[in-house]
Amino acid sequence: PTKQGRLDSLPISLSAPIKYLRETAQIVINEIGAEGEAGSPDEIATRARAKGAVNEVNQTLSKLLKLTPDSVLWFEPTYKTLQLAPLTVATLLRDNLLKKTPVIATSATLTFGKSFDSIAKSIGFTVGDESEVEIKDNEIDPGNLQMLDVGSPFDFANQGMLYLPRGLPEPSREAVSIDAFVELGELIKAAGGRTLALFSSWRALESAQEYLHKALHDLPIKIIAQKRGDAVGPLVEKFAADETSILLGTISLWQGVDVPGRSCILVAIDRIPFPRPDEPVMAARAAQVDSTGGSGFMQVSLPRAALLLAQGTGRLIRGVDDRGVVAILDSRITTKRYGAILLNTMPPLWRTSDGDVVRESLRRLAQDLTED
Repeated sequence: PTKQGRLDSLPISLSAPIKYLRETAQIVINEIGAEGEAGSPDEIATRARAKGAVNEVNQTLSKLLKLTPDSVLWFEPTYKTLQLAPLTVATLLRDNLLKKTPVIATSATLTFGKSFDSIAKSIGFTVGDESEVEIKDNEIDPGNLQMLDVGSPFDFANQGMLYLPRGLPEPSREAVSIDAFVELGELIKAAGGRTLALFSSWRALESAQEYLHKALHDLPIKIIAQKRGDAVGPLVEKFAADETSILLGTISLWQGVDVPGRSCILVAIDRIPFPRPDEPVMAARAAQVDSTGGSGFMQVSLPRAALLLAQGTGRLIRGVDDRGVVAILDSRITTKRYGAILLNTMPPLWRTSDGDVVRESLRRLAQDLTED
C-alpha cells in the first residue's frame, strides 16, 4: 500500500512475511516456556515479561492474517506502518473491566450536548434504551451507573470571550479561506502575540504559517510552528517562555497543553474538527452506524468534533486569574443546525460576533500584561 486509508484485507505481498513472523514468535514462546521455573526469581520474572511481549506480537500477527468485521486495518504513509485497531472498544471494556470491578471515569470533557450518554456508550456502559446485556453471577451490571457534572472552579463568562465572527466563508474540505487567515492575523496583532492557534490539518497550518510570516514580519512576534514528528513538550515550553510568541499546532496540541498566565490570551481554532473522510477508524464507525439505520454524522462525527472543540477551547482558561479570547474561525458553528450542539458542549464563555469589541479587549489585556 502507498496511500492512507482503510484496507479491506491484508495486502498479498505481506501475507508470507507476517506468517513467517508469527511462526517465529510461536517458536520463541515455546522456547521460553520450555525453560519452566529454572533460574533465580529475577530471571523467571524477566522470562515472563518477555513471553508476554512476544505473545502480544503473536496475537497481533494472527489478527492481521485473519481480519474480522470488528477490526480496522489501515496504512499510515507518514511512518510507512500498518495500523490495526478495534472498531469499538465498548465490548472489550465491558467484558474485561466494567463487569469485573467498579469504575470511576473522570475528565474535564466527558459531556456531549450536556449529556454523558455518548461517552458512556463508547466505553461499554449500557445507557437508556439499549438492549439488556447478559450478566452472569458475580458480574457487575454495566447499566448500573451514576453520572455527575461537578462544574468548574473557573468563572468562564467573566474570564473569557468566545468570538464567533460572521461573514467568513465556510472552509473547504482541503483549505481554510484567506479571510480566516486575515482575521487570525488581526487578532494576533491585537493580542501582541500570546496566541495558541489550533489547526485541523497540516496543510492549513503550513498555509497559515506562510501567511503570518508576511503579515507579522514587522512585529516582534516569534512564530513557533509544529512540524511533523515534533514532540509536544519542547514546543509548549518554548511558547510559554516567550510571552509574545505564537504557537501553531495540529491535533496533538488540542488537548493536554497547559500554559496558564501571560503567554496565552488568545486561542484560535481554524475549523470545526470533524473527522476527515480518510480517517479509518472514525469513518468505519460512522459507516457501521449508517448501515444500521442511524446517523453516522450525528452519532460519531459530531460527538468527536464536539469533544475536540471543547478540549481545544479549554487551552485558554487554565487558572482562576487567566483572561482571554477563544476565536472559532468557522462560520458553520453559527449557520448550521448542529452548531448549537457544539456550543452547548463548550465552556460557557461570553459570546460575541463583534470583532471590534474582541480586538479592543485583546489590546487592553495585552497592554495590562505589558505594564505589569
